[in-house]
Formats: sequence, structure tokens, C-alpha cells
Amino acid sequence: MKSYKFKINGTSYSVNINNVEKQSVELELNGTPYVVELDKEVRQTKTPKLVRSVAVPSTDSTPQTAKTSSFGSSAIKSPLPGTVLDVFVNVGDKVSLGQKVMLLEAMKMENVIESDQNGVVKEIQARKGDSVMEGSVLVIIGD
Repeated sequence: MKSYKFKINGTSYSVNINNVEKQSVELELNGTPYVVELDKEVRQTKTPKLVRSVAVPSTDSTPQTAKTSSFGSSAIKSPLPGTVLDVFVNVGDKVSLGQKVMLLEAMKMENVIESDQNGVVKEIQARKGDSVMEGSVLVIIGD
């Protein structure tokens, strides 16, 4: 039910639309019920769904699945802008899928950054205390 209030020539009106079917509208005008016939059928508009792509790697607490090939090296990127609070790995460390590699503070929340593949840490490009932007390379993992 939708409610509207408006004034015409200084007179206040309160309209409650109770039901809309094809060319017929059931409404109350200042408490008095009316059925209004329209010259056209009323079509319901669909509200579009906004879809946002998922940032890689995900900071969700769900189990990780490989997002990159296990051949060669891949970069773990920051899913959002923030500050690196802690680094849990060193260059040369073996990491497995889903292993914590960094802790990132973003919007006053701590986000665990996890490895998206098995491999060896080849390079760490963000250190504790660094400010990073969304998409910044944090760690490079290779074979």
C-alpha cells in the first residue's frame, strides 16, 4: 500500500493506494474508498539488480578455492584500500590454498588476506604499516 499527501488550491488530500490490477485502482481519498478506472493498463516496473564483481582474493571466512593457475607465479591483490596491520609470511615460505598471508585494516575492520594458491612466497610488496589501494599487489606466489 502506498500513501500520498498533497494540496490542491489549499485543500489537503490523503490518498492510500490499496490495490492496482490492470486498469483498475482501489484507493482511499481522505478515508473514502474509491475504485478508479484508468485508460491504460498499469505495468509494474522491475527494479534492476545491482551486481558488483567479487574482489580477488575474497576476505570471506568460507573455504578458498584456487582462483589462479598453480603454474608460474600469481599476485595476491588488496580487495580494498587500507593499511597493512601484519604480514604472516616471509619470502621463501611455502604457502597453501587459504593460508593467511596478511592482515589488512579497512574501514575500521580487520580483513584476513589469504593465499589463493599453493606455492612459495616469491616477493612481498607491502610491509606492516603500509597504506595500500584496492588492487595493489601485496604478495607474489610462485612455484
